[in-house]
Amino acid sequence: MNTKPDWQPTATRAALKSRAQQSAFVRGFFEQRNVLEVETPVLGRCGVTEPNLDGVAADINAQGVKGGWLQTSPEYHMKRLLAAGAGSIYQILKVFRNGERGSRHNPEFSMLEWYRTGFDDVALMDEVGELVSGWLECARPGVTSYRQAMIDWAGIDPFEVSDHDLRQRCLQWLDSGQLEDLSRDGCLDLLMSFAVEPNLGTDVPEFINQYPASQASLARTSRVDGFDVAHRFELYIDGLELCNGYWELTRADEQRARFEADNRLRKAAGKPEMGVDEAFLAALEYGLPDCAGVALGLDRLLMLKMGTRNIADVLAFPLERA
Repeated sequence: MNTKPDWQPTATRAALKSRAQQSAFVRGFFEQRNVLEVETPVLGRCGVTEPNLDGVAADINAQGVKGGWLQTSPEYHMKRLLAAGAGSIYQILKVFRNGERGSRHNPEFSMLEWYRTGFDDVALMDEVGELVSGWLECARPGVTSYRQAMIDWAGIDPFEVSDHDLRQRCLQWLDSGQLEDLSRDGCLDLLMSFAVEPNLGTDVPEFINQYPASQASLARTSRVDGFDVAHRFELYIDGLELCNGYWELTRADEQRARFEADNRLRKAAGKPEMGVDEAFLAALEYGLPDCAGVALGLDRLLMLKMGTRNIADVLAFPLERA
């Protein structure tokens, strides 16, 4: 029996070379637009309250600081830089999310995150489309509202469907017992994942925008066509989610309330409540400039460039070989 570890990389040399070219393309793209490259901590004192994200805890004890978190996103730190006057900024870094492993997921992955002062979500969508279509040499993305995508592919209006009818629609994937603990947004997320996402961006890249306000996270909200929506967007290509962007919320009081609501949802789901990042809220209180920001998965972007559906093909060493 062979007990030697499999030491070889899963990515080919061609994939490694394409990753280097992708990084150079991204840096050139932002240099042309005078967007500053920055670095922020990968290890932070706080995690995130987002109910659907689980961070990776770090066991540290350094000069009185005990415990920490590998960051799921550089968002809070980058917004502190924005509040301090850094202007438009971007970052290429590793981020970490616990419990995520599959053909499209690795717990450690590469992210491109950037913020543009003076932009709203519409302007940032245009820039995202320019970057992605430039690198992939494909058509510019189209735009479909969340409501229309749900009507087209799930057969329900997410803003008007009753809770009963929504749950009935979800019975195709979960039994009634499993649905008991699922919130309305949880049911919508289920339909998005199984009924809608596989059909998105199959002809040309496709933005989905105007999500329900209850799914705003750190985005602004407003009333559009009689419904409360979030100024949030995601980009899909061949059913693969590539990025998540916001016209950023700047009010500290509203953000604190959202964090507290997140923790209530975490508690209801049996997850530990997370400490609120007071330094981030202090930065919002000081003054975050009007801006829009987006996080884009670089491994997934490279998967599309290389024509593969398995993230291991673009990683030198995925978790099993790390």
